[in-house]
Parts: sequence; C-alpha cells; structure tokens
Amino acid sequence: MSRKHAAGGSTPAIHALLEAGVAHGVHEYEHDPSTDLSFGMEAATALGVEPEQVFKTLCAEVDGHLSVGIVPVDGRLDLKALAKAFGAKRAEMADPKHAERATGYVVGGISPLGQRTALPTALDETAELFDVIYVSGGRRGMDISLAPADLIRLTDAVVAPIAKES
Repeated sequence: MSRKHAAGGSTPAIHALLEAGVAHGVHEYEHDPSTDLSFGMEAATALGVEPEQVFKTLCAEVDGHLSVGIVPVDGRLDLKALAKAFGAKRAEMADPKHAERATGYVVGGISPLGQRTALPTALDETAELFDVIYVSGGRRGMDISLAPADLIRLTDAVVAPIAKES
C-alpha cells in the first residue's frame, strides 16, 4: 500500500492516516444512488473485493453514548454484542442525523477515522483474519485499505465478536 492519493481530494480520514504515517490505499468508485445494493455491498462489488473484507462503520447509542461498531458489509451489527464489548447494558442504532453531526460525515460515507468527535469504537474480530481491510474513506464512493492493526491503533478500538449474519 502506498500513501499516494487519487485526484478526488482528501478527507479528514485520509488526513488522519497521513498524519499518523500509516500505509494505506485510497480506492474511489462511482457511487450509484439508484443501486439496490447497500453502500457497503456497492463498495465491495465496485472494488472487486470479497464482502467479508470490506467493513461498514455504524453508529449506535450504547448506554446513551454515541459509539461506533465496524462490521463486514455482508453482516449486521449485533447490538447486544456491541453493548457487551463496551461493558454496557444496552445498545440501539443511533439516529442518522446524530451520527452525521458527531462524525462530520454523511451516512454511507462515515469513516472510523478522522471523525469530528472520536467515538468509542469496536471492530469485529473477523477483521484480524485479513492482512488488509477496507473501510469508508469519508465519503460515498471512496474506501481506504489498511492493516487491521493500524485501524485498531488509530481508533483505539476494542476487538470483539460484534457481527452477525444478515
């Protein structure tokens, strides 16, 4: 992976990676607003990558605090497991407007990196099965590839079994 970037411009996520000196790749594709695919499955298809290697960033309210769960795009966030990963009692999906306001990103482009407010983060344990994973680069139509260990370090993520099959 390199630190070379496409002409599409930088995002706070890319800036965070550059500032940390982390090797990564930037992968842009044309987002199709009319597709029936979820944002994550669209990314996996466009990038030609297996869905279990592409991760989506989801915001949840965990005991009343906004938090992030990162799971493979072909799965779902297990809210009970997310609460457990944070030592909390309950979790529910966050209001998309709250997620956008806190992270500075739009739904479908929320990156775990470079958030306006760094949120507590949990990464599904399957990420560690890969040398490289893909996460949103901070806008629809852009993913970043990086080593799971770098994502864990930069987000101070808890690694736990937080995904379930769709």
